[in-house]
Amino acid sequence: MALVQLLGMLMLWLQGMSCNIQVIQSPFLSASVGERVTISCKTHQHINSSIAWYQQKVGKAPILLIRDASFSLTDTPSRFTGNGFGTDFTLSISSMQSQDGATYFCQQHFHYY
Repeated sequence: MALVQLLGMLMLWLQGMSCNIQVIQSPFLSASVGERVTISCKTHQHINSSIAWYQQKVGKAPILLIRDASFSLTDTPSRFTGNGFGTDFTLSISSMQSQDGATYFCQQHFHYY
């Protein structure tokens, strides 16, 4: 069975504020093709559902997979799902594929209404 390497990485931008929101994210993970994978992202303060998840492959720009914690973009494969609220968030891949080997990171974001 092929082994797929995943790297969880933290990336955080805060716009228009002078505070820090600390985020702890899953470290390096290894998974086999077909396996379910869950990557976690935890904040030290309540941020509602203001988390986005990105996938970045070597030499490529990041691709937005999930916004507002659980809303998939049109092009996001259905095996990717986001969940969480408040301080605890997850990105799950229901059945790991070889093309899913990448760096995944969460980003706290703000809504402007």
